Amino acid sequence: MQLLGRLEIKSKEKIVQFLNQEHTGRICSIDENGYPQIIPMNFVFLNDSIYMHSHTRGEKLDNIRRNDKVGFEVDKSLEFLPSYFTHPTDASQADTLYISVVIKGRGKIIEDRSEKTIALNGLMKKYQPEGGYEPIKPEMAVVEGVAIIKVIPESMKGKYKVGQHLQKNERTKLAQQILEHKSKTAKETLHVMGFEVVGNDVKMVEDPSW
Repeated sequence: MQLLGRLEIKSKEKIVQFLNQEHTGRICSIDENGYPQIIPMNFVFLNDSIYMHSHTRGEKLDNIRRNDKVGFEVDKSLEFLPSYFTHPTDASQADTLYISVVIKGRGKIIEDRSEKTIALNGLMKKYQPEGGYEPIKPEMAVVEGVAIIKVIPESMKGKYKVGQHLQKNERTKLAQQILEHKSKTAKETLHVMGFEVVGNDVKMVEDPSW
């Protein structure tokens, strides 16, 4: 329990920041036979809610109309840690550094054209931040041509594992191992862990306490 508590993201600002930078989330609804249906979706977090656009017909829409209890999840695998980082032969020591957010709430199909417009423009701004598009207006045909799913959170919990559960010397040792392992994600992982690279070594510049 103590470890789990230390893995919890306590900062709502950090949760929102994570949601805003990730591109794929998964919405879970309940189908007509009582089974969960999980679908990957593009999304935007606006006004304390999740918005997604969809075709105007589909099973997930039917599910939400029948039962508005939904789940939504976003995760990011930062770095796989080989077992030999901590033990020369015990494969069970392999681990992963990650960030995740899980939302439980109510799903709603938005009909109001103004709210649909806000959601669509929010999605465009997130996925095409460089611009180069005409802002959507409520009277445009595209607003009628898509469905907008809104998830209103009743609970929103985040977890992260970036070495914050380790003592400072152990965390620094892990960061050095990640640097020397030379994975494609090493530099990003070290930044999230609060380290910067100085030559062939790492230096802690921030305590990753979220």
